Amino acid sequence: MTMLQSASSRTDILIAVGANLPRESGETAAETCLWAVEQLARIEGLSVVAVSDWYESAPVPPSGQPPYVNGMVRLSGQVDPAWLLDRLHGIEAAAGRRRTVANAARPLDLDIIAMGDLVRTAPDPILPHPRATQRAFVLLPLRDVMPDWRDPVSGQALDALLPAVAGQEITRRAAAD
Repeated sequence: MTMLQSASSRTDILIAVGANLPRESGETAAETCLWAVEQLARIEGLSVVAVSDWYESAPVPPSGQPPYVNGMVRLSGQVDPAWLLDRLHGIEAAAGRRRTVANAARPLDLDIIAMGDLVRTAPDPILPHPRATQRAFVLLPLRDVMPDWRDPVSGQALDALLPAVAGQEITRRAAAD
């Protein structure tokens, strides 16, 4: 096991949660996202610090797919990025995700957006997520859980990044959805 544990060096880990298809078992995209938060809370060595509000957004790039339900989970812990990515892929598979073509509709999508100030270009996962700062469905939920976040690559704060995504179609969902 390549998991690292150290209580003295816990890191903020940001996981984007999204879905736009129901699961084979019938759960809606919104229900699957809530289920995914429960699964993230069960990952050894990590604890949930905060969960964003939920948003509905148009697919990026535009594709005629159903809208996505998106949110952000802020975790705390110290784990190897590849080890965590493997766990996220396992949760996606348990939700019924089958990797086919890029940007395909899916019952669950989990992306590591950032792990503290870690910057890495290889191997996977690339951190911070290479397209995170270009997507409203990442930045708005991220602001909910960590409003003082700065992109580790550019050093830009969320307030500086948000105007560039202002034209993207996204709305906050009602709490009961």
